[in-house]
Amino acid sequence: MSDRGFLENKLRELQQQYRQLYEEFQSCRQLDHPALCRILQQLQQECSQQDHQLRRCAETGRSPAVEALSQAQLSYSLRAREILEQEMPAYLHSENSTSQEDQAESAALYAEYALDFATQAARHALLAALTAMDAQMTCAERKETTI
Repeated sequence: MSDRGFLENKLRELQQQYRQLYEEFQSCRQLDHPALCRILQQLQQECSQQDHQLRRCAETGRSPAVEALSQAQLSYSLRAREILEQEMPAYLHSENSTSQEDQAESAALYAEYALDFATQAARHALLAALTAMDAQMTCAERKETTI
């Protein structure tokens, strides 16, 4: 049984998502502030829905593995948001900055971190896909030698 086609499709989907995110970011750079706020609110709702789906998978996943992985992803998401909203402004505060400037700086720093994390996650996804392919090929080779 080979999941190579499935993994290839998932990687293609990831590539398409990255391209779409980049294009959305580029188009948002041209927006005025009220339009940007509307897009931001829409994305926040989407992220909230994704967190809700993760929470459901973490509680009632189709397997213990899916539950554990969903819980790990949800924990990361919630903790990162907590750091961004509650802790980072205090970490970055200086006597020469306002709370709004602290928030802006922490949001920019978090955005940079999130992009780096996404790149790392993509590399880990590639590693996982290649590891799965290796395991499948090893199983197939063992079956061939025992026949």
